[in-house]
Amino acid sequence: MVKLIALDMDGTLLTPHHDISRRNMEAINEAMKRGIQVVVATGRAFYEAHGIIRQLNTPLPYICLNGAEVRNESHEILATNALNAELVHKVADVFRSEDIFYQIYTDRAIYTADVERDIQIFMELAGEENNPASEKRIRGFMEERLKSGTLVETDDYRTIFENEEENILKLLASSPSKPKLFRARNELYDIGNLAVSSSSEGNIELTHENAQKGIALTDIANIMNIDMKDVMAVGDNLNDISMLKRVGMAVAMGNAASEVKAIADKVTESNTEDGVAIAIEEALDLLEEKQEAQAGDLSES
Repeated sequence: MVKLIALDMDGTLLTPHHDISRRNMEAINEAMKRGIQVVVATGRAFYEAHGIIRQLNTPLPYICLNGAEVRNESHEILATNALNAELVHKVADVFRSEDIFYQIYTDRAIYTADVERDIQIFMELAGEENNPASEKRIRGFMEERLKSGTLVETDDYRTIFENEEENILKLLASSPSKPKLFRARNELYDIGNLAVSSSSEGNIELTHENAQKGIALTDIANIMNIDMKDVMAVGDNLNDISMLKRVGMAVAMGNAASEVKAIADKVTESNTEDGVAIAIEEALDLLEEKQEAQAGDLSES
């Protein structure tokens, strides 16, 4: 019986325009009304995820940056898993040697060497490279982040590496070159103490080995006294695999990577077809059937 639902954002809960559809909103709200807890499990930082999730008007726990930061319903930080300076320098050397662009995610902001490249990354992640409306919206989103200080453009990452007040939680690298990404991944695996994943075909997401969605989701379930067999997770890409492997009901999106579909218990529709809502509605239907069956057993006894 599902008691907790974990939802990835990009490619899963969100449309390609980075919105939550009405049907997805209604399904989430109905699940919460029925006593099922919902948690956001995203590769995004809290300060870029919350602006979208608050549309639900329901306080939810957050697994951010693939598990590098965990927050409760009041948005208080429960746990962080930062990358130490030694690991960061080793990773930076790998990306530099392959000439791969990357961003630095800290508990304060996202640091980038090129905002225009950031916009392109968002376009690729949304799968809407040829959609002018989407590009306009993403540009507006980036401008808001620059104004608020949650996105900072810098020509020298060393100042972040050397700032002891900055907790580096994730590095996001992107390249159109598959050979470069392949070589970089192999070198990163050799470094050790890293969780190497991705949220799209053209990127690499790096966090500490203890910062994974599956580990964070298990911790949240334990806090809530919920067995992992009673947890459903929905995702679409490689950074979701660690949680999909641990739950009782693993749901892959219709637009999910083949590796994700291969380990899923079921495949729902795509993120353009309200796949999250459909998965939740089916879980609620099963819950209702079980409750009716239990009520029937009690009346017979």
